[in-house]
Amino acid sequence: MNKLFCLLIICFLSFTNGFSQTKSQVYDQPFSEDALLKNLENLSSDAFEGRRTGTRGGIKARKYIINEFHKFDIHPLLKTFEQPFSFTEDDVYYEGANVLGLIKGTKFPNKYIVVSAHYDHEGIKNGVIYNGADDNASGVSALFSFAEYLKNHPPQYSVILAAFDAEELGLQGSKYFVEHSKVGMNQIVFNINMDMISRSDKNELYAVGTGHFKFLKPIIFSIKSKEGFKLKTGHDEGNWRDDWTHASDHGSFFKKGIPFLYFGVEDHEDYHEPTDDYENIQPDFYGNTVKAILSVFEKLDKVKF
Repeated sequence: MNKLFCLLIICFLSFTNGFSQTKSQVYDQPFSEDALLKNLENLSSDAFEGRRTGTRGGIKARKYIINEFHKFDIHPLLKTFEQPFSFTEDDVYYEGANVLGLIKGTKFPNKYIVVSAHYDHEGIKNGVIYNGADDNASGVSALFSFAEYLKNHPPQYSVILAAFDAEELGLQGSKYFVEHSKVGMNQIVFNINMDMISRSDKNELYAVGTGHFKFLKPIIFSIKSKEGFKLKTGHDEGNWRDDWTHASDHGSFFKKGIPFLYFGVEDHEDYHEPTDDYENIQPDFYGNTVKAILSVFEKLDKVKF
């Protein structure tokens, strides 16, 4: 009888221990890191020909993004996922399209947080493909991780997942979005923008915007990061050599008075070079950046805007 009782206790402890481990694993893995890396690898492969706006590779990237949104039951913001636009830059006419997905909020369905990343890059120059792994296949792949996470953790605010086109040609996609949005600018309460987040020899990710919006500093400082990974503020006011306030698509929102956080790394040797390839990203750092950004989002989703 005692042996049977002991056996039952051992089985019970084994079960509860396994359950605790499962909960811990779920908490530590808010998204599939394998999928994060695979999407980055795919988007920065030669098959997408550098994703220049209006080219075959750029259109292929657009279709890839839409397919990934479908996987997580993301709804289109408009009648379709695409928001086409055109512009002229240096006497060259371009046709581009933003890809816009929507996740309805549970508490504030008519107020929106825009989570953005640009999917275009430099294309092909002199027969050489500029794959743009860090710039900015990394940000776009992170959008899919957001989609995966939010499917299982519905947000309080509605979330627009925005893959902007033509950032490299003067923020054209985000400019068009803020000027022709179905959603009123007074309904957009925040922008999180991701551009170059997959590598840093210093293990440093910058959160830019706290200099303009002071309420963000406590949020950033409250984020607990893994040892060796640094989430830093700066590059937005003061004595910084480079001010990133208008460096990417968040600049279009800032001009409309919308608070933002831009997540990015300092320029590296492969910035806007044909060597910005998947092989040069840092998978552990990349996974940590996306987890940190998701942690910031979770806190912002609880702020009363």
